[in-house]
Amino acid sequence: MPLVSMTQLMSDALAGGYGLGYFEAWDAYSLEAVCDAAEREKSPVILGFGGMMANPEWLDRGGVETLGALGRSRAACLTQPTALLFNEAQTREQVDRAMDSGFTAVMLDTSTWPSAQAIPVVAEIVRAAHPRGIAVEAELGCLPNATEGGIDVEGSALTQPEDAAAFVQATGVDCLAVSIGNVHLLTAHAAPVDLDRLGRIHEATPVPLVIHGGTSFPTKLVAEAVKRGTGKFNVGTTLKRAFWTAVRDEVRRLEEPLDVHRLMGSHFAEDLLEAGKQAMTLRVQELMRAYGSSGRGRVSE
Repeated sequence: MPLVSMTQLMSDALAGGYGLGYFEAWDAYSLEAVCDAAEREKSPVILGFGGMMANPEWLDRGGVETLGALGRSRAACLTQPTALLFNEAQTREQVDRAMDSGFTAVMLDTSTWPSAQAIPVVAEIVRAAHPRGIAVEAELGCLPNATEGGIDVEGSALTQPEDAAAFVQATGVDCLAVSIGNVHLLTAHAAPVDLDRLGRIHEATPVPLVIHGGTSFPTKLVAEAVKRGTGKFNVGTTLKRAFWTAVRDEVRRLEEPLDVHRLMGSHFAEDLLEAGKQAMTLRVQELMRAYGSSGRGRVSE
């Protein structure tokens, strides 16, 4: 199925009272996991890759183009409505290369930038992207990060509704990621999110809102967040954790002699990475059900 607009997918989600997941992949196996979940759940989905956790030198040596080609090829095999996002690019050059590589949505990570610095750059990206039918996401506010000792709030900042309104108007972005107590990398417990703040931001801005740090977002509050304008939840950490745990458990069960050709990259049942893929697929399916997107895609005749 051809790639579709991320803006349209989020608009449809909000009109239908459900949320969309952006389930961040990092290679072919993890991308296939998301695709398999979308097909099983008959759910629209946002595929994509992120720049924050990837080696920037690899990205700049053709990695962006490699990921774009991989994403487009897998999306073409899907029967469900799909967008392709390059998330949290670390440089403007990466954004431009993502647009040239077939991503239908892009985001430059300006979360730590002052608004006065971020606004003209994001607005310039919007002017370049919109004529090409590419959606632009931005972020206002900065999420704290989970650490072994708790939550590191240094440098973090909550999103202010009035600032969000001014930012959206000045840049023309299609959606806005916000900081309302959500936390990056948090798996130990749910984040203390502020739905009242989310509601005030929604009242002040005309675009769909996005929750980064989706691993930390309380599942029981998803429906209320959607009512307050949240069209997309970004999820990464819990997916890598599920993938890694399955691979680790399979490795621990191995005994000599080994057939390395079957164990690595074969896509047979013995393939260690297939175990990770299957575990990640199940986790994505759980989240699609939690977000309410299951059954909202295209049903094959």
